[in-house]
Amino acid sequence: MQQITGRITADATVKTLDGGKQVVNFSIVDNDTYKPKGSSEPVKVATFFNCSYWLNANVIKVLRKGAVVRLDGRLSARGYTTNTNDIGASLDFHTSYIKVLAYSGAKEDNANVAAPVAAGKESETDDLPF
Repeated sequence: MQQITGRITADATVKTLDGGKQVVNFSIVDNDTYKPKGSSEPVKVATFFNCSYWLNANVIKVLRKGAVVRLDGRLSARGYTTNTNDIGASLDFHTSYIKVLAYSGAKEDNANVAAPVAAGKESETDDLPF
């Protein structure tokens, strides 16, 4: 299982498949900066991930553009050829756990959310007596 952290690039969408199964689709970007040896100029690198989440479509309420999330799941790479015969690749992340670390900057997005949200695996603290 892999873990990635990044900022959501656009509001998540829900797609309903035949049979009523729903999938939440969204993308995140992981920004990194480094200085090459012998250079004083930092280099910025952005890595984009196409994410899917099958467990609960209600999570769409907090997967808004600008939110920072930590995801657990499985990473895969996919190659493709465009209409102009250019070769491309995408990184896909099949998400099994979502934790919102920071909500988007819009105040109306944050009005109904009091604490960070985690979706996916059962919480280890659900059966604590206090």
